[in-house]
Amino acid sequence: MQKPKRHFQSLLLAVIFSCFMAPALASPERWQREWPQTDFSKTSVDFGEIKSGGPPKDGIPPIDHPVFKPIADVTDIEDTEPVIGLVMDGIARAYPIRILMWHEIVNDRIGEVPIAVTFCPLCNAAIVFDRRIDGMTLDFGTTGKLRNSDLVMWDRQTESWWQQFTGEAIVGTLTGKRLEVLPARLESLASFRQRTDQSAQILIPNNSRMRAYGSNPYRGYDSGYPFLYDGELPKDIDALQRVISLAGKEEAWSLALLREKGSIITSDGTVLSWQAGQNSALDHGRIAEGRDVGTVTARKDGQDVVYFVDFAFAFHAFRPDAPIHTLP
Repeated sequence: MQKPKRHFQSLLLAVIFSCFMAPALASPERWQREWPQTDFSKTSVDFGEIKSGGPPKDGIPPIDHPVFKPIADVTDIEDTEPVIGLVMDGIARAYPIRILMWHEIVNDRIGEVPIAVTFCPLCNAAIVFDRRIDGMTLDFGTTGKLRNSDLVMWDRQTESWWQQFTGEAIVGTLTGKRLEVLPARLESLASFRQRTDQSAQILIPNNSRMRAYGSNPYRGYDSGYPFLYDGELPKDIDALQRVISLAGKEEAWSLALLREKGSIITSDGTVLSWQAGQNSALDHGRIAEGRDVGTVTARKDGQDVVYFVDFAFAFHAFRPDAPIHTLP
């Protein structure tokens, strides 16, 4: 299997850092200095599964005060670029992956609902959560840690650690609690424009010079090998092929299979559909030039349902007994 293209400097530096530092950092005793309020006596996972991804606590800075523009006024993003599209309570917002690539979490609010819009580049996991749990509204940041190559978040209210892929607290006082996932689409900007109106908004950088927005620091990643992942790989499918799954369902379908068929009706009547016209964010050094992986939708009874488009290795890591349906 092809190894990752490590000519992109940022990922290479993280690899070097992790190789030397991860064994030392993987202990609650050392973590406690940085996380004084975290209750490390409570966890649902083996601490040895948690690795340093390179950056320190909030070294990948979340966006806490998101700024938006009317979608009609934004001209510096291509229609084929991926966004996380969300429509709630009559409010439509698009969160470009070109921004989330560098921040991974946006703490936002739509109407009365506080939300966290999240993206883990290493797993291609784009997930929107309701930030409320047990009467609290949580604010999320990045720990700089990974488990199964997936982002581990933390909340500022209890300093509990959360697995982004599952929305479950895995360390701290809230261990075992699970965030509600909200229906959203990982779609092209053109797709978002077509299904919304002129009142739709799009996230813009708080400071356009803060990061190289529009570039992909993980160039060539999705044709390589999972970063810092040493778990079991799925059979009969490459680790970094995209797969589609549904909330609460223990199965997935390869993107290649859905692309071949155009649509798939699942056992519960959900219709999965594929349409060309979305760049991969993890291919070319410039997101707008990434290869076409298309846009997936998942709808039941005319309504969007929660679905995920992740890498096969990540789905297998968190759902090891779930089948992945592939092309013959």
